Amino acid sequence: MTSPRFRTEHAADAPISGQASVDALVELLNLSQVDEMRFTGQNPPLGPMRVYGGQVAAQALVAAGRTVDPKRLVHSLHGYFVRGGDPSEPIEYHVENIRDGRSFSVRRSVAKQGGKTIFFMSASFHLQEKGLDHHEPAPEGLAAPEEVPTLGELIQHYPERVEIWKQMPRPFDVRYLNAPGWLRPGDREADKANRVWMRIDGKLPDDPLLHACLLTYASDMTLLDSVLSVHGEVWGPGGVIGASLDHAIWFHRPFRADEWFLYDCTSPTAAGGRGLATGQMFTRDGRHIATAVQEGLLRRVGG
Repeated sequence: MTSPRFRTEHAADAPISGQASVDALVELLNLSQVDEMRFTGQNPPLGPMRVYGGQVAAQALVAAGRTVDPKRLVHSLHGYFVRGGDPSEPIEYHVENIRDGRSFSVRRSVAKQGGKTIFFMSASFHLQEKGLDHHEPAPEGLAAPEEVPTLGELIQHYPERVEIWKQMPRPFDVRYLNAPGWLRPGDREADKANRVWMRIDGKLPDDPLLHACLLTYASDMTLLDSVLSVHGEVWGPGGVIGASLDHAIWFHRPFRADEWFLYDCTSPTAAGGRGLATGQMFTRDGRHIATAVQEGLLRRVGG
């Protein structure tokens, strides 16, 4: 049994930066179909000690979306990270058809390794229709992405991270409007918001499911940074370690992941070793395209 595939115009042969890295990520989202409701996903060869949460969520959404009429677009997903994933093993995705109605389809997508659930998601798909339309405006007075240093330029000030950065696939062009969460302790001040410009660092086909899955992938990259921003904290030695506990996204309007969008993240509360983060995504012309919410486990290094 074969499943529809996302296709780009280039070969994924050098997955480090630019279009080659984009193509490698797209290929990562091309799940193998086992039967009508089961799929298998792979992990990147240069993976970390555990599977990146945004990857699992994106692949789970691919699996769910492959069982739905393509005219129905995902409008929301809600997922829980149950166990850390093993990057050396493939991931099985089991999809359950909860309901196909006249306008909505609902799916449950469960990610498993070794017979154990590592993540599960409920996703809802909607046949597009017209209705009321409003949204709060995007933040004003921010620098355009072209005016913000690239991650490569920024990281040169932190030579201990340069070699690690060179070895990591970089499918997204991420430009920080305030200090990132991996700065040295003492190099970061408290901030009420964590804002980044993002876009996929290459060209993509027009498939709306692909763009939604890539936005899902990106949404887990910097969201919890906003919890640290409030306290002027950093990730890693001398700071905080963390893990995503759950993740939710609402997709409001059509968008392209290969065009710049602002990820405006804040944290309304943190308590009991957990922090809550919310992120709103806007196109550069100010359209509100998506909202993400995540709770994470946060612990100081060394207790």
